[in-house]
Amino acid sequence: MTIRTRFAPSPTGYLHVGGARTALCSYLAARQNQGQFILRIEDTDLERSTPEAIQAILDGMNWIGLDYDEGPFYQTKRFPEYLSAAQCLIKEDKAYYCDCSKARLDALRTSQQEKGEKPQYDRHCQNRNDIDLSKPHVIRFKNPQEGRVSWNDLVKGEISFANTELDDLIIVRSDGAPTYNFTVVVDDYEMKITHVIRGDDHVNNTPRQINILKAMGATLPQYAHLPMILGEDGKKLSKRHGAVSVMQYHEDGYLPQALLNYLFRLGFSHGDQEIFTRQEMMDTFRLEKVSASAAAFNISKLNWLNQYYLKTLPFAEVEQSLRHQFKLANVNSDQGPALSDLVTLMAERVHTLKELVSASLYFYTDDYPQDAAALEKHLTPETKAALTALATAFEALPVFDKESIHAAMQDTASHLNLGMGKVAMPLRVALTGGTQSPSIDATAALLGKAKTLARLARI
Repeated sequence: MTIRTRFAPSPTGYLHVGGARTALCSYLAARQNQGQFILRIEDTDLERSTPEAIQAILDGMNWIGLDYDEGPFYQTKRFPEYLSAAQCLIKEDKAYYCDCSKARLDALRTSQQEKGEKPQYDRHCQNRNDIDLSKPHVIRFKNPQEGRVSWNDLVKGEISFANTELDDLIIVRSDGAPTYNFTVVVDDYEMKITHVIRGDDHVNNTPRQINILKAMGATLPQYAHLPMILGEDGKKLSKRHGAVSVMQYHEDGYLPQALLNYLFRLGFSHGDQEIFTRQEMMDTFRLEKVSASAAAFNISKLNWLNQYYLKTLPFAEVEQSLRHQFKLANVNSDQGPALSDLVTLMAERVHTLKELVSASLYFYTDDYPQDAAALEKHLTPETKAALTALATAFEALPVFDKESIHAAMQDTASHLNLGMGKVAMPLRVALTGGTQSPSIDATAALLGKAKTLARLARI
């Protein structure tokens, strides 16, 4: 059997980390079995779906590198298929027209609630043949009234619902628009989806969808419902926990490799291994090994992973994202040292590319932040005299590298009878505007002789 999975986001919001993890699991399940991964945009909520959200989903999928084999398919372009399927169910007496008014349905609900009963449609129109189709009406699915709907969920195990708990849901609204639970079923059937992998907020939809699939004579897919992602405080993930658009992580300076690796490890373990290449993800991933318990989002772990990839990836895989961060900061990254050298120097000190750019502005522009308190404390008449002498020593250096700079600093400190700190910290403040930087000899070397002397001349 060829494995066919799908990721089917609703463009009523942006692609967030929960959706990205679902997409990753669907992608891996297909790839490790030489199957197909399909992207479907479930945009039938016309009031809430937006072109911007659709583009954000496409951008997010592209950024994290989850390439799909088919799609994107848009449900709004498939209405004829859904309505045709509904008519087939009517002809086979598996669906029916209903013209119950809102007033009747409201009265029914109130009566059931007063009796302590579960509110659900009473099948009033199920056997009627006098409905005027020129007047407002809906189409309802004729749900079985006996037995149970059961399936072996690949993540959660055996799940079962009594059919008496499920009413005859509307599959086509009075305005002719198909409903979510129906469009999903028709799509999964016609697209030959073999594995439905989605969040566990869809568990309650599954028995309804299974019954419709059975009515259509379809082979049932296997279901895997992934647990939700929580904040570290155990509460539903929100923006304060990091539940932002996937593309916001791009804007905040994270690498896609780090985010994918982190999402892969959320609720899935493979011994003590923390770092996974994409091939290792495909080799080791198993839906049956995904934890059925909710996973907690830990931004510190994501930061650790991002720094790891920043330090270890070939520069070619970092460059585009780094240049994007310089562009966001309105700084020309060509007006300074090679970016590959910058990453080598700074990677141990930062977790994200955004932090790297913020901490490196003094290499690329003279308009960088200045710590007034640090300038006042460390640029005294005594240290300014030392920096003047150091500038003379630097100017005489035939090779301006870390070793030569360090030797010149030592000679100057010794000649002026000063401790090394009385030379190193003033030099750092003079060159960077603050007290935090990599070793000042390496910093000056990367800054270059011309810029170093120019900044010392301003003291």
